[in-house]
Amino acid sequence: MASNNSKESSLAAPSTTGPGGSYVRDPARDKAIEMALGTIEKQFGKGSIMRLGKDAVEREVQVVPTGSLAIDIALGVGGLPRGRIVEIYGPESSGKTTLTLHVVAEAQKRGGVCAFIDAEHALDVNYAKKLGVKTEELLVSQPDFGEQALEIADMLVRSNAIDVIVIDSVAALTPKAELEGEMGDTHVGLQARLMSQALRKLTAAISRSRTMVIFINQIRMKIGVMFGSPETTTGGNALKFYASVRLDIRRIGAIKKDEDVVGNRTRVKVVKNKLAPPFKEVEFDIMYGQGISKEGDLIDLASEAEVVDKSGAWFSFAGERIGQGRENAKTFLIEHPEVASAIEAKLLAHHGVRRAGIDVVAADAAPSGQLDDKGSDKNRTAAAPVAAAAAGKPPVASPAVPATGSGRVPAPAPAATPPAGGRRN
Repeated sequence: MASNNSKESSLAAPSTTGPGGSYVRDPARDKAIEMALGTIEKQFGKGSIMRLGKDAVEREVQVVPTGSLAIDIALGVGGLPRGRIVEIYGPESSGKTTLTLHVVAEAQKRGGVCAFIDAEHALDVNYAKKLGVKTEELLVSQPDFGEQALEIADMLVRSNAIDVIVIDSVAALTPKAELEGEMGDTHVGLQARLMSQALRKLTAAISRSRTMVIFINQIRMKIGVMFGSPETTTGGNALKFYASVRLDIRRIGAIKKDEDVVGNRTRVKVVKNKLAPPFKEVEFDIMYGQGISKEGDLIDLASEAEVVDKSGAWFSFAGERIGQGRENAKTFLIEHPEVASAIEAKLLAHHGVRRAGIDVVAADAAPSGQLDDKGSDKNRTAAAPVAAAAAGKPPVASPAVPATGSGRVPAPAPAATPPAGGRRN
């Protein structure tokens, strides 16, 4: 009997626990793990399994700004994540398509390729141009039924060449069987099953291709709900699970100029966020024919964070007045984008937000060396003294330091005569 016990103990795996149940490194165990990893990679391909500590895994998720700094800060990572599924939903005329068109415009500014699957057949090309979308470069599809729309999205994702895909909207993804049926026919759960199957197929490909897929969704009312919100989104529950970010966008008021309504006051709530703490709410302006008011966004956020001082009706940045009243301050920032860039950099630093894959000027760096899209340094003079004073430094030229991204450090601009059109101080 004793011999049998000794035989069984010799066949057992070597112990990997030490005193108190703590784990002890075992060379035989490490070798077995390496052999298993090698077998997995041989059978399923290199990269099918890896250690998180290795360089093979990108630690920071790259993002695309939304066009609203308030939303970027609320998301915690500076924008919407690439390689993930995003859902934007809300009532009618709340700004869902406007927000997604701003995301498309921001992606195109950075050289991205974008596609818009217009299942609602309602894309306004002229409005998209006004928001900054390069419509001549935008890929547009107007599918006939839901399966076709999702198949097109799948093919675009698997091409590994698209950065942002917008599907407008989930409610308009009508299954083919429903289109071929008669009016009044019931098709219980048909659209939900379609979405569930499509998301199962798309998720892995989206992650590998680093394509951001944005689903716009509508709201419906559940019948017979006595407690809690009766609102729900279309297309079943699958999208709620697969989405890394869910944004609830609502119109909360009208913006008037004299007697005319010129825009909407809009609130966005981050309902779900897998990258940062959720449930943050922000408000901003959407102006008719212009989209999200970036300058109004900056004024509100900077006043709240005390980056911009407000004394009575006057707004001041670094001791210099930038306008009397919110509208005049917005006009000043439109005319002086370099000052707006300096305020934005300070706000991002104040909230501890770093945009992975995007150059962001450090808060303590004077924006005198900040390059525009063409690499020129044309707007140096109006911002350099303001930003330098805000940082508590003398107004001398200093290179912009990218927080993350390409690592390119622009050469410092010479402290020479300001270019034409610049404001002398």
